[in-house]
Amino acid sequence: MTAQSHETHLEVETSVYLDIAAPRHISDRLDLIVAARAFRPQIDDLQSDWVATVAAPAFKILHGRRGAAACRSFCAIGTGVGLDALAAIELLGVERVGLTDLFDEVVQSAAANVRRNLRPGRAVTIEFGAGDLLRPLQPSGAKFDLILENLPNLPLAEGQDLGRERTSASFVPERTEAVPPFVRDWLLVLHYLALVQAREMLTEGGAVVATLGARLPLAILKRMAEAAGYQPTILTYGWKVQGVAEEVIGAYAAWERKGFGPFSFYPVAVLEDAFAGLDPAVAGERAEAIERDLAPHRLDSVAAWEALTRGERIGHTVAVLYATWRAAE
Repeated sequence: MTAQSHETHLEVETSVYLDIAAPRHISDRLDLIVAARAFRPQIDDLQSDWVATVAAPAFKILHGRRGAAACRSFCAIGTGVGLDALAAIELLGVERVGLTDLFDEVVQSAAANVRRNLRPGRAVTIEFGAGDLLRPLQPSGAKFDLILENLPNLPLAEGQDLGRERTSASFVPERTEAVPPFVRDWLLVLHYLALVQAREMLTEGGAVVATLGARLPLAILKRMAEAAGYQPTILTYGWKVQGVAEEVIGAYAAWERKGFGPFSFYPVAVLEDAFAGLDPAVAGERAEAIERDLAPHRLDSVAAWEALTRGERIGHTVAVLYATWRAAE
């Protein structure tokens, strides 16, 4: 039985999902194909959904700061169902979209989702390809004003087969490229490599928007971007409920037992209180102070797993890095 036969459809109310009055560029109600190996958006619990909770607020801030003229082209690495691109079209007004994902059926479905959910008369050029990070688009020489990376952290466990067992948004094979040791130690290999590949695909003045589960110190995230040659700032800081919590927290706990980390999780009630009433941009400016305030409530992966098994809701902080290329001095 082919992966294509396992496609499902998902309907998303745009104004609710993106927290806007009414869409101007995409359909009022999105009709999405979810390919078998694409991660299913968490539309029944938006506080668990990555685009709704993390990417969309960042796009709104970027539109206000950069303006539409500086956001005409956008690329999503590891797009999944293409909701990140649809959000960028609506919130940033982009006119050209690049999409990549690991599996051909995933990126084909994502491109179809973008085309099908544009408002009548709204023209968007779509470039897409399946493969490793940005490499599918490199032969075309395409450059983008904004490149979004939302990638997994956890290397494929021994004995697992990515093609058969995991979605394209969950786990990734071990990489052989040279990376700084601290990047590997904090399970940030794909994020670092995406930043390195993006350097040649940014327009002048372009930027990478890295959306990261901040289960590790913010200083490490910024250090990673600097090691890849960028000047990073924290655009937004927030939190989300841990999606597929048993699988993800359990996997982090396994890596922690091997000497990696420690990784940080928090009770949802603590996160709700810490971020109550905070605008995402203001939280970004105060990110390090919020991180310090949260420290007494931090759970490592093993403690978070134990709390989860007791029925507690567990979440983690999220950071959006805005990274611009640092010219040689």
